[in-house]
Amino acid sequence: MERRELLRLLATAGALPLLPALARAADGPDAWQAEFEAAAAPWKSGFATPAGDLPLTRATVRGRFPDAVTGTLFRNGPAGHDLGGQRYHHWFDGDGMVHRFVIDGADVRHQGRYVATPKRLAETRAGRRLAEGFGTMPPGAEPPTSPDSINVANINVLPMQGEVLALWEGGSATRLDARTLETLGVKTWRPDFAGMPFSAHPRVDPDGTVWNFGVSAAQSMLALYEIAPDGTLRRATAMPVADLPMIHDFAVTERHLVFLMPPLVYDSKRKDAGASFLDAHVWRPELEMRVLVIDKKDWNRRQLLTLPAGFLFHVGNAWEEETPGGTLIHLDYVRSENAGSVFTTNREVMRARWAKRADPQLTVATLNLRTGVASQSALGLDAEFPRIDPRRVGLRHRQVIHATNGRPDQPGFGAVARTNVETGRSQRFSYGKQALVEEHIFVPDGAKPGWVLGTVLDFGQQKTLLSCFAADRLAAGPVAQATLPYTLPLGLHGAFVPA
Repeated sequence: MERRELLRLLATAGALPLLPALARAADGPDAWQAEFEAAAAPWKSGFATPAGDLPLTRATVRGRFPDAVTGTLFRNGPAGHDLGGQRYHHWFDGDGMVHRFVIDGADVRHQGRYVATPKRLAETRAGRRLAEGFGTMPPGAEPPTSPDSINVANINVLPMQGEVLALWEGGSATRLDARTLETLGVKTWRPDFAGMPFSAHPRVDPDGTVWNFGVSAAQSMLALYEIAPDGTLRRATAMPVADLPMIHDFAVTERHLVFLMPPLVYDSKRKDAGASFLDAHVWRPELEMRVLVIDKKDWNRRQLLTLPAGFLFHVGNAWEEETPGGTLIHLDYVRSENAGSVFTTNREVMRARWAKRADPQLTVATLNLRTGVASQSALGLDAEFPRIDPRRVGLRHRQVIHATNGRPDQPGFGAVARTNVETGRSQRFSYGKQALVEEHIFVPDGAKPGWVLGTVLDFGQQKTLLSCFAADRLAAGPVAQATLPYTLPLGLHGAFVPA
């Protein structure tokens, strides 16, 4: 099939990952909102809905944030979980809210604004949900009028050329003003790519080149992007991939793009029968975990390897080396035995219930491109939200920052860790039994060990904290900590921009 035809198909309604069939859910009261309000779970504030935007507010600061973290931490996540008495039935459905923490020594200020997507604007005007979400089919939902009419911009951010892009999975990035968080409209990389899927996990090479992808489940096609450091599009294309599964993240090396493809595959018959996008997926372990490796310079050069069946959301990093036995790609990721968490755990929190997940494990894989053999080993640590030194993307790294210490009686994680993926040695800091740890990131400081910066929901005191650690002394605790006078909804991913 010619490239233009592939692009035409991707740009049509049938190619959209989240494009619903006409919703078939019956009208009627939604019990989830009442259950959430009645629940006694002390952590449920992490899944509550802010009534509106959060104005710039000064935090109480203990200690002093190092000069290297003078700047702005941007974060994104689902926040608009209910509307008109109806509550979403999945955490990933909520309208996105982008936060900025402005850090300057002993002064930290926070602001949060909902991303004013066409979907949010239309639904707040109507006072009810008009379209389906990732895992919810609201009563009376209507088919979307365009790809971005269902965009919730709720997963990640990409600072670029003085703006911040709010990222989702199934459509365009959304442009925000970096100083005010005002929504400026969608980002169109090229006219024939308007509304195309643009993943929430771009990878930025040390030279500033941005790589990204997009998944079209209905058409089983993968879109690829290469963006120059100045924000201009160098290349974009789309290619068919058989049994293309749900892919949330990927990795880059110096010469390759690497996709781990779990056996969670889209079934159009389920979608036609009225299932949500999530519930249209089927677990097919016989497909194993396929690994698609694509040459960065020539996207037509591809190789497929396999690992044992498993599920993942996030990849830490990948790098390659030349050996007498061939080119090896080393990759670390967070692996689960199955996709149960996305179907159950991340649903039940929306009514303040806890369904125990199979703890995801930090796992290291090796891909031999000459022999086509792939192997992996778990490091014996539960983990999520892996991040590395941004200067090492695609290069050999050793240290990964991640959340850890999952609890059997509440969602999320209680500690942040720094783990050497070559030795398995790890140090961690526990926030205590009444904390839900969010993603922490590494902030470089020249040739010094650097800093770890991240947020946590302290539901004991019902406040959100921003902490900074010395990267090589993580277990010693924060060198500085800012406490907001309120809680924020639990978010997903973020990025730091130095002043």
